[in-house]
Amino acid sequence: MNRQIILAALLATTTLTCTAAADERSHGVSPWGPTDEIGALNRVTEDSVFDVLRRITSGKTYDLGVEYFVGMPSYSAFGQPRYQIWNVHTPQGTIVDNPTGTGDEANSYLTYSGNAISMYVHTGTHVDALAHFGLRGRIWNGFSADDHLGDRGWLRGGVENYPPIIARGVLIDIAALKGVDVLPASYGVTAADIRDALARQGLEIREGDVAMVRTGRMRWFDDAERYMTDTPGLTRESAEWLADRGVILIGADNISTDVGPSQEPDNWVPVQPRHQTPTPQYRRSG
Repeated sequence: MNRQIILAALLATTTLTCTAAADERSHGVSPWGPTDEIGALNRVTEDSVFDVLRRITSGKTYDLGVEYFVGMPSYSAFGQPRYQIWNVHTPQGTIVDNPTGTGDEANSYLTYSGNAISMYVHTGTHVDALAHFGLRGRIWNGFSADDHLGDRGWLRGGVENYPPIIARGVLIDIAALKGVDVLPASYGVTAADIRDALARQGLEIREGDVAMVRTGRMRWFDDAERYMTDTPGLTRESAEWLADRGVILIGADNISTDVGPSQEPDNWVPVQPRHQTPTPQYRRSG
């Protein structure tokens, strides 16, 4: 199965960060210098984008975005707000409230509807910022809360620094490798699994690729508790294997990229603070 996806926009993703730090338990240190805020996305260049775009031979696209709905999977147990949507304006409410001051006749003629949403920013399809996780009080490249965290968020390591991400996407189908619809609960994807899946699919990882890892767990996305409990996912070993080959982004169809519960007793998401490669969680993998 030779499935390659060219992605112009990514979802919930972990950004890979290359590290020059000697201490395995330290935050990532950028080989692109002390002011770098985008990690492996430095590999996205005009030349790399053009190389991808000139390979396109059709207009076929793959929608990897999730549907947002009340009750969708979220880390509400951590105190994060769940996804909510509500009406702000309705046709009849506009007539009754007359918020525009134009009167019944005008409000009856112009049918007005409007909505608002509220949610934690890591709900559903998204790309992680390099400020999302760190180690020992410091995020990517050593930026600290004391110096770089204001009342409205981090002043370093935000997604506003990311370039448009246009790269070769490689779907790594671990569930198909194992001959199952969904990987077993808490299965940790190994580097050997990734190598075997790529060999089975006749693919290879190249520097600058986006790696999309399929566990099959997205089949359960409509059942939040089932989807989130004891999720299969990447281990530190498999994430490092991908990072060492120059991947710029890792996507997964589970809740947080990492296997859960973590296989490391002192770190419940070891993949994320170490590599800080943008990682998307995506949907259409079933």
